[in-house]
Amino acid sequence: MPTSLKTKIGRTIGSAESRRLVLADQIPAVVYGHGMTPVKITVDRRDLRLALAGPAGANTILELEVGDAKYPAIVKELQRDPVKRVVRHVDFMQISLTELITMDIPVHLKGTAKAVLADGGLVDATVNTIQVRATAANIPNEILIDVTDMGMEDVIHLSEIQLPAGVTAVGDPDLVVVTVLTTKIEEVAPVVAAAVEGEAGAAADGATPAAGAAPAGDAKPTA
Repeated sequence: MPTSLKTKIGRTIGSAESRRLVLADQIPAVVYGHGMTPVKITVDRRDLRLALAGPAGANTILELEVGDAKYPAIVKELQRDPVKRVVRHVDFMQISLTELITMDIPVHLKGTAKAVLADGGLVDATVNTIQVRATAANIPNEILIDVTDMGMEDVIHLSEIQLPAGVTAVGDPDLVVVTVLTTKIEEVAPVVAAAVEGEAGAAADGATPAAGAAPAGDAKPTA
């Protein structure tokens, strides 16, 4: 069931007005889609936060109250301040509850791959989200991938992920979604260079003059 979100219409356009609204915890927004003329609206920051606080998060199906009309919609884009990270603008897209839509769904891993841990490995998701296609009623909140039976040489491709009924993945079926990283460092024995036979003796001869030999400083020039 869509989550209701009240909005206000008739806001003034412009950067100065947008900044004023943000300071007042009112977020400039627009709703468009399904051939409708885009409508510029404003949403209360607290109301938006509460509407998206459920398990679906930003993928929550909303019922936007725009004047006397109500539109089923999803959040298409949240524009944030690059420094403060607060939401500065929202794009809402009107949808049909019976038509297929495409959305990015977060990926989460479940289970413990004991065989991987025993060999010093680490199971890792190579993507944060998977794009799926389904009706609004069938859009999952998350994609759970069981890694319990994975071994060191295993990977999980997009085509191998089990999705709920009515949901299909969008993208390359061979895309690697989960892989195994090696974290164990093998100890390497230090290599000791063997002394070359005769090398030590040669070094000793160079250090001590032979018996009976005159020191180099006492040598007399030949007449």
